[in-house]
Order: sequence, then C-alpha cells, then structure tokens
Amino acid sequence: MEASDVLLVVDVQNDFVSGSLAIPGSESIIPVINALMRRFEHVVLAQDWHPQGHVSFASAHAGARHGDTVQTPYGKQRVFNDHCVQGTPGAQFAPGLNLDRAELILRKGFRREVDSFSAFYENDGSTRTGLAEYLRGRGMRRVFCSGLARYGCVKASAEGAKRDGFEVFMVKDACAGRATDDVAVMEKSLVEQGIRWVDPQGLV
Repeated sequence: MEASDVLLVVDVQNDFVSGSLAIPGSESIIPVINALMRRFEHVVLAQDWHPQGHVSFASAHAGARHGDTVQTPYGKQRVFNDHCVQGTPGAQFAPGLNLDRAELILRKGFRREVDSFSAFYENDGSTRTGLAEYLRGRGMRRVFCSGLARYGCVKASAEGAKRDGFEVFMVKDACAGRATDDVAVMEKSLVEQGIRWVDPQGLV
C-alpha cells in the first residue's frame, strides 16, 4: 500500500449487522476489515447518525412502509425501518470492529431533512460532506471502500469518491449486501464509472 491510500469503512454499525436493517452474513466482513486496517496508513470510518423522524425512516411518512420510495424536496428517497438513531445502541459500531486505527469518524445523515447514502455527498446530489476536501488535504489519491451495504452506501460512497477525482476500488470480502440486490445492473454501473473490485489478498 502507498501513503496516499485510504481505507474507507462504511456503516459497519449494529443496526446493519444485527439490528433493524440487519444484512445476512455481515459479521463475516469484520475480521477482513480489521486485517485490512493493519495494512493501511490511513483509515476513515463513516457512520450513519440519524435524528428521530429522519427523512429516510418509513415512520416519518404517513402510510409508507419499509422499502417504499417517497418524494422529498430533493427528489425520490427510499425509506426504511428506523435505524442508526443518534445515541442509540443501533447506531454504534458493531462489536469487534477495530476503531483504534481510525484517524477520522465521519457522521453522515445527521440532518433530518436529507439523507446521505454516500460518505461524500448527501442525497440531494450537491451538498458535500467535506470528506473529499479532508482526503485531498492529507494527500490521498486512492480510496479503497468496504463495509455495508455493498450496493447501497458502499457503492454510493465509491461513486462519490470517483466523482471527486479519486482512484476508487471496492474490496472483495470486505463488503456485504442483500440477496435482493440486482447484481448485474449494479456491477455494470461500477464498470461504467471505472470503479474496480480488488481482492484483499492482492493489495500491496
């Protein structure tokens, strides 16, 4: 690995591992991520951090259910079971995830009126989280993405990093997702954007 590489770990939190939005098999990526952390000079963690009544909660929209899509002032927004509510156990990082190597913990989705799948951009498509500026200021050039969910917030974060001019990779075995994901469509999108998968054993 190079000094200009950063490992981005996205949303490895209790609610996505064992809570209200649990992803089957997600526990298996934690030791992989911990091993990766030891190989990177720079590690950044992204953390969903939603207030009560957040726009991404189905409970915040009359008649909406988990998985529905609603209209918001910034466009369409998929809504979910309440998750990663600020200060609750579900918002905390999953047990076993090594936090000691993180130089930055970026909290996203903390504004009630707009969600933030990506660690780089909020869902309005224009509001920046400041992560790109931080990474550039520290001399980073390559971003290696891991975490939850593979074709959700990890993919969105990879796309945000690519949009901001970084060379971007998603790390195999360090991401987990749901069986309902349309893999062919998602993978085609990654290829078209120049985002590549890399095997953790092949990182040097």
